[in-house]
Amino acid sequence: MLSLLLLIPLIQLVTLGSAQGITCNVTSPCPTSAPCCSEYGYCGTGEFCLGGCNPIHSHSLNSCMPNPVCESAQYVFTDNSRILSNVTHFDGNATEWDWTLDKGNMLNTNTSGGELALLLTQTNGGSRISSTRYLHYGTVTARIKTGRWGGVVTAFITMSSIKDEIDWEWPGANTTQAQTNYFWQGFIPAQTNGLTTGGLTDTFSNYHDYTIDWQSDTLTWLIDGNIVRTLKKSDTINSNGVALYPTTPARIQISIWPAGIQGSPAGTVQWAGGMINWNDPDYASAGHFYTLISSVNVTCNDPVKPTDNVTSYVYTPNVTAFTPGIEFSNQTTINSASTGYIVNPLFMLAATAASLFLTLSF
Repeated sequence: MLSLLLLIPLIQLVTLGSAQGITCNVTSPCPTSAPCCSEYGYCGTGEFCLGGCNPIHSHSLNSCMPNPVCESAQYVFTDNSRILSNVTHFDGNATEWDWTLDKGNMLNTNTSGGELALLLTQTNGGSRISSTRYLHYGTVTARIKTGRWGGVVTAFITMSSIKDEIDWEWPGANTTQAQTNYFWQGFIPAQTNGLTTGGLTDTFSNYHDYTIDWQSDTLTWLIDGNIVRTLKKSDTINSNGVALYPTTPARIQISIWPAGIQGSPAGTVQWAGGMINWNDPDYASAGHFYTLISSVNVTCNDPVKPTDNVTSYVYTPNVTAFTPGIEFSNQTTINSASTGYIVNPLFMLAATAASLFLTLSF
């Protein structure tokens, strides 16, 4: 297996409430006039300070709004009343909304007692939902039916504001496999950490329970309750003594997105199963490709149990040179300065399974 990670420079944002065109990264933090570095790497205010706002690349560690604290829950999709369909209206209130539709389109069906369909069309660039609350260790299980079309990728991940990431991915037309991966602060290793699990019953026709069991010292991936991969934090320590292991609060994200399209690198297309056939009978009959979500179960396991007055997580100065501190807070997560933004559909190429990084395995 040859593994490759590519940075996809296709994110284009048109913003209201931002300093247009100002990008942010580890060497170029945001200015005071646009202090928040959004998950897409642009400086601004309002929504830029909410979900995915990177505190390390922002003007200061407290420029971003605090992250809503984890809450154990079972999310079912008998209707969409707890999903905010227009993310530009989200103000950080995780009590009012459980999920945001960040991009694309969704449908609700009741064929199996309620399920959410995320849609991919030739024009929408794919669809993604994100949890409004963050997980800081714990267990997440998503009951999913994946896509089955070459070039179409389904993903279920956790993604922190500083790009700590844990993945389940299903590329293209192979419905008997699932791929797992993880990243530390967006770091691109010389060799991918991705692994493939085979021998599954059809992931398009059958629901499976995919679990991320993320603890402070061990990360485990399970399918239908059976362990398929285990990673110890101690095994990720590099030559500098740094554990390249996800440690920061993360949102839960589920998406379907187009990898097999014009403009994608050849390796991306190959990994995803080829170019998308927009004349596929499934697409012709429905007008979209899709992935189905039946439920998402979250069990929090914070290193210290929060007290009743805790509302959020905040970043604090580094514990070490490479590890930011995370503390509980009673600060509000609601940003009254939210003003709205518009996201170009091309962002889904870079902001889905690995946010800015696309894992290729072939």
